[in-house]
Amino acid sequence: MNIRYLHSNLLLLVLPLIILLFPTLSLAQDYGEDAKKTDTPPPGLARCNGVYMSYNSGGREKLYPRTKNATAQAWSFKATAMIVNTGIEEVKGWEMFVGYHHREIIVSATGAVSSDGDFPYDASNGTTFIGSPNTDLKTSIETAGDYTKISTNIEITGTVFGGRGTATPLPRSIKLVNDGWQCPAATSKGGTMQVCCKRNPKFKAKKKTKTKFTPRRRGDLNIIYDVLQAYTSNYMAQVTIDNDSPLGRLDHWNLTWEWMRGEFIHSLRGAYSAEKDPSECLHSKAGQFYTDLDFSQVATCQKKPIIKDLPAERKEDKQIGMLPFCCKNGTLLPDLMDKSKSRAIFQLQVYKVPPDQNRTAFFPPQHWKIDGIVNPQYKCGPPVRVDPTGFPDPSGLQATTYAFATWQVICNITKPKPKAARCCVSYSAFYNDSAIPCNTCACGCGDIDTDTCNDNARQLLLPPDSLLVPFENRTLKAKVWAKRKHMAFPKKLPCPDNCGISLNWHVNSDYADGWSARVTVFNWGANAVEDWFAAVDLGKAGLGYENVYSFNGSRVPPKNQTIFFQGLRGMNFLIGLTNGTHPGRDPMVPGKMQSVISFKKHLGTLNIPGGDGFPKRVFFNGEQCELPKFFPKKSSGKRLSGIRFLPLILLVITIFLAITYRF
Repeated sequence: MNIRYLHSNLLLLVLPLIILLFPTLSLAQDYGEDAKKTDTPPPGLARCNGVYMSYNSGGREKLYPRTKNATAQAWSFKATAMIVNTGIEEVKGWEMFVGYHHREIIVSATGAVSSDGDFPYDASNGTTFIGSPNTDLKTSIETAGDYTKISTNIEITGTVFGGRGTATPLPRSIKLVNDGWQCPAATSKGGTMQVCCKRNPKFKAKKKTKTKFTPRRRGDLNIIYDVLQAYTSNYMAQVTIDNDSPLGRLDHWNLTWEWMRGEFIHSLRGAYSAEKDPSECLHSKAGQFYTDLDFSQVATCQKKPIIKDLPAERKEDKQIGMLPFCCKNGTLLPDLMDKSKSRAIFQLQVYKVPPDQNRTAFFPPQHWKIDGIVNPQYKCGPPVRVDPTGFPDPSGLQATTYAFATWQVICNITKPKPKAARCCVSYSAFYNDSAIPCNTCACGCGDIDTDTCNDNARQLLLPPDSLLVPFENRTLKAKVWAKRKHMAFPKKLPCPDNCGISLNWHVNSDYADGWSARVTVFNWGANAVEDWFAAVDLGKAGLGYENVYSFNGSRVPPKNQTIFFQGLRGMNFLIGLTNGTHPGRDPMVPGKMQSVISFKKHLGTLNIPGGDGFPKRVFFNGEQCELPKFFPKKSSGKRLSGIRFLPLILLVITIFLAITYRF
């Protein structure tokens, strides 16, 4: 009995020691089920020596409105994308492309942003995710396998259209789009897609300066946000806008963004705010903090300010002007046209609110947008931290002064959607006596009563001279022309093109070793267009460009297939719509300018009437114009008709002579 009592006491003394020395025994007893649930990496990740990427689709839920048309039904979906650096080389500024193809709209993403634009973003043609805040992927070797530094998980929420069941369709592809990397086709199994990308051994990297932050990228419009001076409660920033597109342009640009932390613009130099309401300041967090500040002198307290360029006459204003590249009334031209007008600069004093009251708290505004008048539509990405910009030292010494912090915003030109252009093109040719006018509702039919016209009808063929008068004056000409050419004339006529600018491309001649065209630019608006330019992409036919006679013309590198032209010095002013000679009975007259363009046939396979003589793309002031869906056919021309009936005419003459000779 004493021995049993001794053993029991000894066991009680030894048991805590066993638990301390072998803790896993107790864990195995208490949490045996959880111990089996270890996070094992995917097999593809373990085998990858490079950059591993995966995409896992989750479930989806049907959204309102509920429709019987399965392809039009909207669903919300969730997905998770992962990118892991499993190689021995750091990946700077990673970019992961996800090839969506089911009309997906990305509503939000954690751990990344879309380089194509702000959320919600229409990703029907795919989108590229970039890291935010983790822009680089370090190696496992230098971080001892720290997953927070070598990988990024992207939690994606969005909307998708069509499909059946609750499973979210997978993208078409995923790949790393950084230079020097190649990715095989991704493999899919169930609701998971994965791929391992590796360095391309044949890729020869250009020598680049090492950067601390993401390398600067190139786009159609390059916006730089530099912090030049820093104080506890405010900082001075400079915004630089560079037009890097050879065909891009902005007139009377409006730049807007969104402050995310209660900031406001105290003062502006080189630009001004379109709206100024001091009461917005008083009732904001800034008004509660800056109790002694006179908000009547503040530039703007708007969360989404609209910034405009100053007019030229304010350039020498000592209070709001006196900045290089400012004050051009919002004009940004391409380098090809005028290098001095391809950049804009303005400065702003930004006041901060708590908890950002320290000298190192800088948060750039988000959701950048920029637009102009009769200009291309730009889609801007998020601000990305880059290495600070260097400036010449103001003392004049050979030294460089750097900004405290710098962010880059890239804006790219988007192709206009059908019936959403701002200019259009009509076709005509020497071998066909009918002209093809601009497409119906080429620039939209928002202000047109479609009960009186057909907004989906094909445009009617017209006599070429009818292109010189406004649409409302063409009905009688179109009716007479249809009767003469034995063409159907609908009861409900097509709607007008509704464009303020149109271009007519006329094939003027076609001979053995060359050809020519005549281009006419029409301004149907009330306002004149100053410093206009146009560009015509002719594909392989453009390589034979010889000369443009009434404009200044040149090829656009590097392909040299696009012809860029503008008015001659002193003649680059396209007037607006004016009254006719007799306003009571004559139609309005558009402003117009025209020139003949000559080409050589360096390629013997050119078929000018077959389509080689007509543009593939046309731009006016950077805006892509809508083209007709067909071009003049040679078979319907009068010249060909005479040749076609020549044998019949000869036969009739022969029979007539034979009968005459007989009698």
